[in-house]
Amino acid sequence: MFKRFIFEWLKFWVGGGGISVKTGRIFVLCAVVGVASGLAASGFYWLLDVSRHYLMESLGNLYSIPVAGERSCFPEVKDPGEPIRWILVILPIFGGVISSILIKWFAPDAGGHGTDSCIFSFHHKEGDMSWKIIPVKAVASSMVIGSGGSAGSEGPITQIAGACGSLLGNLFHVKAAERRVLMVAGLSAGVGAIFRAPLAGALFGAEILYSGLDIEYEVVIQSLMASTIAYAIFCFFFGWQSFFAMPDWGFDNPVKLILFVLLALVVSLGAKLYILIFRKTEQAFRRWDMPDWLKPGFGGLVTGIIGYFVPEILGAGYGVIQGALVVDSPLVNQYGAMTLGTLLLIFFGKIIATSFTVGSGASGGLFGPALVSGSTLGAAFGLLMQMIFPMIGIHPGAFALVGMAGFLAATVRTPLAAIIMVSEISGNHQLLLPTMWVCGMTYWLGNGWTIYRSQVLTRDRSPAHT
Repeated sequence: MFKRFIFEWLKFWVGGGGISVKTGRIFVLCAVVGVASGLAASGFYWLLDVSRHYLMESLGNLYSIPVAGERSCFPEVKDPGEPIRWILVILPIFGGVISSILIKWFAPDAGGHGTDSCIFSFHHKEGDMSWKIIPVKAVASSMVIGSGGSAGSEGPITQIAGACGSLLGNLFHVKAAERRVLMVAGLSAGVGAIFRAPLAGALFGAEILYSGLDIEYEVVIQSLMASTIAYAIFCFFFGWQSFFAMPDWGFDNPVKLILFVLLALVVSLGAKLYILIFRKTEQAFRRWDMPDWLKPGFGGLVTGIIGYFVPEILGAGYGVIQGALVVDSPLVNQYGAMTLGTLLLIFFGKIIATSFTVGSGASGGLFGPALVSGSTLGAAFGLLMQMIFPMIGIHPGAFALVGMAGFLAATVRTPLAAIIMVSEISGNHQLLLPTMWVCGMTYWLGNGWTIYRSQVLTRDRSPAHT
């Protein structure tokens, strides 16, 4: 009698109200995906921290600008002194070659920047991804980023968490459509956790599959559930604070919308430059007749040479974003000052270094460098406008935040996720209006240009829906 009561109770709550038992099962599986993704994101974050400490910090004596929301497992060094620059040239070569060998031997599907592989898997492989990607991608990417390779952590975590969702689908023998949902829920949860932006992560998973205005609306609610759980697990280990700190600047002058139009034009050009340089570099490496496992070593060499002169471009570069957000603010004394020339130098250096790191086949993401590039370009534009129009009361850090969102909307074609993400990662919700304004324009001015090759324009062009 008791078992029958439990069965009828579950049937009522899961299957009642027009919601089928099948739909309820997917929700339960997405919750499990959220747990797996949160643990995977936590483990990957720890690997990144360990790799960065023992490679860039201990060997190269390079300590990046502190990030308000990053919690390291190692004690903070107050006055590290000058970095050992010749070691910074060698480290990215070492990280690129070692990671490419690991991928070649154990999981060839784990190569590249990760997010594009997830998009391809959704459209062409029914969401099916190898479980070997999970450990290999985590170790290989931590080696690349921790040794100074210019790449982001979001690409690896999307593939790692997406593979968690795919693995769970295969274990429960779900249909292809359900496995796609679990894979997207996983990648959404991974992004939401590692950036402490659960809502943006869920929207990112629904938008990233298409370069046009379509979204994968069937995965939104499931991704919200998975992203919430993953975020809670990740923050349990690493804290609940926002990723970045910045003053609570707001929007209080309609005249500034004209300046934000100019910002949108500048950011759109910068985004197209990023896409163009990366695509051309990637094509050149693909045509180059040499072993694939050696190409990341050459890409690491170019990155190291740039890092010799501009050390700020090495690694993920999230400290640079922190510095750009507090330019010309009381917090600048805590995180360090940046000049107009420094910001522009980092912008161009980051684009080139990322193109050689990831374009050569090294394991790392493109989304993170887009955040860095957008913030530095936005802050530089804000400083310039502050010089020209000192009477308006311009805060360059506000332009850094809005420029970061606009750059994302233009390069990865996810305007909704970009708007929400910059608010979540900074804790500033007062700049939503100019952020929407700029993201709408940069998305339109992008004219379909995208950093991800596997995106399709609309749902009806995807093999998943034909």
